Formats: sequence, structure tokens, C-alpha cells
Amino acid sequence: MSAFGFGPALLFCPADRPDRFAKAADRADAVILDLEDAVAADAKVAARGNVIDAHLDPARTIVRVNPTDSAAFAADMATLSQTDYRTVMVAKAESAKQLARLDPRFRIIAICETARGVAAAEKIAAVEAVIGLMWGSEDLIASLGGTSSRKPRRRDSDRSGEPGRYRDVVRYARSRVLLAAGARGKAAIDAVHLDIADVRGLRREATDAAASGFAATGCIHPSQVEVVREAYRPDPQTVAWARRLLEAADGAPGVFAFEGRMIDEPLLRHARTVLRRA
Repeated sequence: MSAFGFGPALLFCPADRPDRFAKAADRADAVILDLEDAVAADAKVAARGNVIDAHLDPARTIVRVNPTDSAAFAADMATLSQTDYRTVMVAKAESAKQLARLDPRFRIIAICETARGVAAAEKIAAVEAVIGLMWGSEDLIASLGGTSSRKPRRRDSDRSGEPGRYRDVVRYARSRVLLAAGARGKAAIDAVHLDIADVRGLRREATDAAASGFAATGCIHPSQVEVVREAYRPDPQTVAWARRLLEAADGAPGVFAFEGRMIDEPLLRHARTVLRRA
């Protein structure tokens, strides 16, 4: 694991389903007990009680709370004060000032999933208590007045439009959140893949996330966990290459040739990342 403190597969679990808590925690690198969208308004009180009663490892547990400007937020935070859980995921984060005022006992993962949230990503990442940024596509599109985050799937042979893949504005938001997190040395978490049956699409996006610099990917079903782990886990050939490269770099000049490629410090950093993930 990186300094972020969690492995790459983070599994959401509705907080009103305590029967699923243990299984989710067992399957994933960390479980996210969800008090926000996954829980209906009339079930939130009971869901908070479930969080208090849960016996999960605080080091591998995250609790997603409602937005800071919602009526439910204060009750969510009061609930967490009665537990040992100290990593809070704030939904629809839009204000760095509001996040900075939270109880300093808590580590914050901010979800930049609205137009205002993405626009404020750099300021949010600068908040000391923030350890990571996540983004989300569906709330983003809703905040823009749109109706679909992905290009429609087609059965014809025309692949020029990349059917099923994110629209340009969504890809921009994803990149901006990643850059905002990276600029402050914080972790970036990739959005969930809503189509559970689309294993190929999940694998493609998780592989791209790992290669691009994301620290983790959100999961909404236990079956997605191993797909994400595999995507973030370097294959044996890449690990062997990284080891050979770093051995060759020992005592080498600043720039040198290795297996037909010119090598300098950025590529050595790539190799160190590969070994860290392995």
C-alpha cells in the first residue's frame, strides 16, 4: 500500500445493510460504509446505528457521509464521533473552507462529483486533512443538466465514437481531479463502474487508472474487486523489467541506454512505482 493507506479496490456497502458489512470488508482492500445515496432518507437513522454497532477494522474502513451543506451531515459526523472510524468520505464536496472546518481527528476523502466540485478540486486538495480526491460521473452530468455520462453503445462496426466510453467533459473532470490530487501529493481514486456485467470495460478503465497514477478504484459489487486488483497489479514481465532497469541504473550516468531505450530519472520513477505496487 502507498502512503494513502489503502489498497486499490475500495468496495461501497450500503450502511442500511449490516448483514453485508463483514463480507464486504473481507473481500475488499477497504470497505466504504455508505450513508449517502445508497440509503433512503427514512433509513438513515437506522443506518447510522448500524455504523456505530459495526465491528470492523478502522484501518480498513471508510464512511461516506452526506454533503456538508445537507441536513444529514451533522448527524453523520456525530455518529462517527461515537466510533473508532476516522476516515470520512465527503459526498459532493464543493467547498475547501467547509472541509477545513471539520473535526481535525478525521482524515478526509473528498468526492468532486459536481461541476462546482471539479472546479474547486485544486483548492480542496490543498486542505491539510484531505488525503485523497475521488470523482464521480453521474452526479457530474446531473449537475451540468446532462442525461448521460457515456457515449451510446452501438452494434455496428463504426468504432470511431468509442461507444460505451466516457464523454469528453467527463474525461476532463477525471483528469482534472487526478492532476489536482497529484499536485498536492494526495491520492486520486477513480470512479465506480456502474455496469457490473461489463467486466471488460471495468478492466480497461482500471488498467488505465493504474497506469495514469490513480491510487485506487471504487467498486460497487464484490465481483469487481479482483478485476481492479489485477489491473493495478503489475504483470511478472513488467516487474522483471523494472528490477533489471533499477539494477542497471546503479552507478550509471544520468542518462543511459537500456534494452534499446534511453533512460532518465522519470523512467526510473516509473520502475520504482511498479515495484511498489508489486
